[in-house]
Amino acid sequence: MNEFDHKAAEWDKNRMYHERAAAVAGEIKKVIPLSREWRALEFGPGTGLLSLLLKDQLKEITLIDSSTGMVKVMNEKIAAEGAKNLRVLHLDLEHEDPGDEKYDLIYNLMVLHHVTDVEKIIGKFCDMLNPGGYLAVADLCSEDGSFHGGGFTGHRGFEPAKLSAMLEERGFEEISHRKVYVIDRVMADGSRKQFEVFLMTASLPGPA
Repeated sequence: MNEFDHKAAEWDKNRMYHERAAAVAGEIKKVIPLSREWRALEFGPGTGLLSLLLKDQLKEITLIDSSTGMVKVMNEKIAAEGAKNLRVLHLDLEHEDPGDEKYDLIYNLMVLHHVTDVEKIIGKFCDMLNPGGYLAVADLCSEDGSFHGGGFTGHRGFEPAKLSAMLEERGFEEISHRKVYVIDRVMADGSRKQFEVFLMTASLPGPA
């Protein structure tokens, strides 16, 4: 079972997830010239909080997630809201072929630090974007491992400069980042700790 399957039903009860998605959506709207002509892809959308906030600015959004539980919740929410321009695909993008579809915008929120091979997934993003397309990555700034705690096998956040360099190697341009949210968490010992979330945006060169 995917680690998020058992979390899906209760996910939306956490107000922080809604606040975080709203902060990221607001910043994406500010820094990327969204268009009702664009086809977009969200990688690892969870319950679809971010895409539901962006749906009115885009023509169509494809939501790709590997969690059966999250896919079920997303489909229920999309049906309830009548969001006809959102479609959900149950797919493990890290390990499966996404097909030949192209997008004008790809974005994700708090997903990349769970990906084993970040360079590989960025390569897939690059291949899936149209010329002139945009990428938006929202994720944790580098932290000491206490965000997930012991046993977590993913990344302890990212140094924006290193991630920027990775994007530049793949041909992305206009790379920039900014802090968009701070997660305030009560730790196991009762203390509070803050974890910063950044949004990095970049674009591919336009058509020749």
